Amino acid sequence: MTFFQGGPDAASTSDTPTIKLDLIGLIEHAAWPVKITVGLLVVCSLLVWVIAVLKLLQLGRLKASEGDFERRARKAGSAKELFEIAGARAAAPGARIVGELYKRGSEASVERLRAVADRAIVTEGENARALMWFLAFIASAAPFIGLFGTVYGIMDAFIRIGAAKTASLPVVAPAIGEALITTAIGLAAAIPAVFFYNWIDKRVSDFVAELEASAAEWVVILSDNPALPVDSAIPLVGGRR
Repeated sequence: MTFFQGGPDAASTSDTPTIKLDLIGLIEHAAWPVKITVGLLVVCSLLVWVIAVLKLLQLGRLKASEGDFERRARKAGSAKELFEIAGARAAAPGARIVGELYKRGSEASVERLRAVADRAIVTEGENARALMWFLAFIASAAPFIGLFGTVYGIMDAFIRIGAAKTASLPVVAPAIGEALITTAIGLAAAIPAVFFYNWIDKRVSDFVAELEASAAEWVVILSDNPALPVDSAIPLVGGRR
């Protein structure tokens, strides 16, 4: 008895072509509005990573300078010592807050000092949150931009199907794939934007909370010195970033 091996089923299985997802090919064959949408989303995705890196570096510098200033400010027993420490480290956010207190601390009440400190802290928080709005914009808008490209691509796919007068998979599948690629790229831009926005916003909020706690201590130190040395030559230079 002869046993046949490798029949037609085996041959057809071995001859089955391997299907691969070619993103570049899909984009190349897409309509121009879809290509423009993809280009816009790619730029947004790159900006997300650039802004995230810049913000993390900025926060790292702020926390390092502030940590050095606060370590020295804890040793200050009087307003004069605190002003001298702040003048020597004007790049620290806390030093700029002390500088604002120094400008108005001659005869100011405790409530006035607290209000000045709060306003200075708000300014520092706004500086630390610079460019965060762009991450929020990409996180909310990128999926809809991708959806626009998908809707246009699907309309173009139906036009192709109508021109070919057939709805077979070789006609439908590539056209639908070209349409859906924009949604995928939109999500690829939006997801990192959401992650970095929440992460950086949490770090900024913690940083501002630390400034508020330190400022409360500085106000107490200044309030214990009713006659502040406003005429002394303390180099308080509030250099902004």
